[in-house]
Amino acid sequence: MFTARIRGKLAPLSRMMAQLGDRLLCPPRVCEMSRTKMDPSPISLKFRCFSRSSLELGESAGTRLAHRFSRVTRSKAQEALFDYLHCTRSFSFSDAEYISKNSPNFVQDLLSNVNAEKEVAPAIERFLRYNPINEFEPFFESLGVRPSEVQSLLPRNMMFLSDDHLMLENFQTLCNYGIPRNKIGKIFKEARDIFRCNIGVLISRLEAYEDIGLSKSTIIKLVICCPTLLVGGIDLQFVKVLDKLKGHGVDINCIGEYLSDSKRYSWGRILDTIEFLEKANNGENRMGELFKRNPAFLFNGSGRKVYVVFGLLLKVGINVDEAYVLFAENPYILSEKSLKNISKAVSFLTEIRVEMDLIADIVSNHMKLLASSSLKGPKTVCKELKVIRDCLAVMIKEDPLKLFQLASKWRVGTLYQDPTKYIEKKTFLMRLGFVENSEEMTKALKRFRGRGDQLQERFDCLVQAGLDFNLASKIVKQAPTVLNQTKDVIEKKIDYLINRLGYPLEILVAFPAYLCYDMERIQKRVSMYIWSRDRGAVKPMMSISSILACSDARFVRYFVGVHPDGAEMWESIKHSPNSG
Repeated sequence: MFTARIRGKLAPLSRMMAQLGDRLLCPPRVCEMSRTKMDPSPISLKFRCFSRSSLELGESAGTRLAHRFSRVTRSKAQEALFDYLHCTRSFSFSDAEYISKNSPNFVQDLLSNVNAEKEVAPAIERFLRYNPINEFEPFFESLGVRPSEVQSLLPRNMMFLSDDHLMLENFQTLCNYGIPRNKIGKIFKEARDIFRCNIGVLISRLEAYEDIGLSKSTIIKLVICCPTLLVGGIDLQFVKVLDKLKGHGVDINCIGEYLSDSKRYSWGRILDTIEFLEKANNGENRMGELFKRNPAFLFNGSGRKVYVVFGLLLKVGINVDEAYVLFAENPYILSEKSLKNISKAVSFLTEIRVEMDLIADIVSNHMKLLASSSLKGPKTVCKELKVIRDCLAVMIKEDPLKLFQLASKWRVGTLYQDPTKYIEKKTFLMRLGFVENSEEMTKALKRFRGRGDQLQERFDCLVQAGLDFNLASKIVKQAPTVLNQTKDVIEKKIDYLINRLGYPLEILVAFPAYLCYDMERIQKRVSMYIWSRDRGAVKPMMSISSILACSDARFVRYFVGVHPDGAEMWESIKHSPNSG
């Protein structure tokens, strides 16, 4: 009876607190009232500060909230968070701005706790005044940590970043060294000990790597991809890898180009791979040449694929010396697709009972075809040809190229009769960056005319003229017909562009189609343009695309009709046998 009277007196108070809690104390999600339905004990109130865990909002919920709030509303919320961090919590301007603009999920959660239909900034200001936030949450999110991972990284018994002065000091050291903020979250997850270094220790470790010959940009890439290099002293296995590469004439600062922050690297395994190749090479110094041909092979899988390739070659009866030669001449076989194709071809031949000696011979003599050809299964081929496996084996023994003609999945017109030409062209395109068996590759095979060696010779014209390999590749991808011309024609057009027009070679990146126009059009239009330019009728150094790409009528209007004698001169140029 007494308990019932107490509950009756507390009930109005309970209802009042429920109604006024969001106005006087904090929103319902922050100030929680919990009471077990079957428990008659008095009501208990739990107060806790704002955090994503208390809101119980996951990534999916954050994604849904993105649709509830307009961009303007989110922008105002970011400004309010910036004011709080900068003015109230005394964050530097740049830190407060970066955190507020790069923690969208936290901002969305913050908006869900205020009345976003009214004044957003004042509402968030009032909310933050009475509900201090866990500053580590927006901080970690701004460093590139996924919202779902933030909770596991939060320190115990800390809410304010200033409480962890060592972490902030080491964070600032990484920023000042040039490491992007959005990559520091990855470093924190994989090597948290870095952020517990005493003041001055972290920068001394970074400088230690500079002392062994690494450039600052290479160190930045290494730290992002392999944060553990900064844990403890200098990584001795890593240093040994660098020493090995130096010994083979390799520039150690090029390794950063072949590392990916989405992969993990074992420097011990990479060192073992180099030593294995040295032994297989019988002491001959060809590692540098091998590395230049395929610099990524040591780092893809930390060298694991090297062992897979050698194991496969040894399995079919090829000795170590021959295997090394094959590997050195065909470094592309380390790609996932090539390994799969070679393994499948060996299985195909084994399944139809081809002798091991012949398999080794086919692998040795037709590595390019094996690596580039995706084969059907023996059952499918036998069914299509209506023969038994023994007959198929006899056909391949008589002419090993029939393996590719009969079992290969690709059919490219006359290339079916001569797969070698197809493979050469395909290999050239892969060097330019086309992805094997992609739709882009299929289109390119049709658009590029000529053998692989011819295409390579024409491409080399661009590089020898002074273009960077990557820029030359970009030009060819944008205008494939450039390589359908002879080497002499390409060289003549480049010479005309530089020496007659006086334009830098780099303009080809913006207008690669210049090389596709016939020489007669280039000479006549350029001659007219130069005539008008010399008389002040047109602007100097006009874009080459404006001169060549416009229609005849437009050209006459803007390059001929701008001078009283222009029409007469244009007629003279058009009828001249050599206008250049």
